[in-house]
Amino acid sequence: MTAPLVAVLDYGIGNLSSAQKALVRTGADARLTRDPGLVADADGVVLPGVGAFGACMDALRESGLEPVVHAAVASGRPFLGICVGMQMLFDASDEDPTHTGLGVIPGRVVSIPDTVRKPQMQWNELHVRVADPVFVGLPAVPWVYFVHSYAAQPDDSSVVIATCDYGAELTAVVRRENVVATQFHPEKSAADGLAMLGNFVSTCGGRP
Repeated sequence: MTAPLVAVLDYGIGNLSSAQKALVRTGADARLTRDPGLVADADGVVLPGVGAFGACMDALRESGLEPVVHAAVASGRPFLGICVGMQMLFDASDEDPTHTGLGVIPGRVVSIPDTVRKPQMQWNELHVRVADPVFVGLPAVPWVYFVHSYAAQPDDSSVVIATCDYGAELTAVVRRENVVATQFHPEKSAADGLAMLGNFVSTCGGRP
């Protein structure tokens, strides 16, 4: 078997290569791309994101990758959203109400509480609610690195498979069928984060 081909969607905003490099470290043939053909051939697809919701949605749409995301999700292949890439999967965000999201997961993204410093820019404990392939082999309480001022609020709370505490219980990881997404940056979360990326790569399988 060869290494799983993982397409990291390159829509030209932020340091998207950091996720690609981390996936390579876990054994994937991870490629930063905006080629729809390569994405269609990939064993798994990753949507990273940094910065503002509206700017990321504009960049994704201008790059022509919005239908590519929907096709990848509909294909049933493993799909991973990271940070703003997770937020983009929802219907909308209070950060920029003029922009719609991808609508892959029903719900919206809301501000974290005003009672705490924004953004949450720190290591924090991950509270796992539901056993999931992405958590295999991790410690009971993983530590991961967050940088965000907004958090997802799904319509269906059962998609939330892990949370963190920061002024309130915040959504940290969601799972809806083949789609898993993290509010934190696994590529910046040392051993625990790399283990999660490795688990995602394992779900992508490989090619004979």
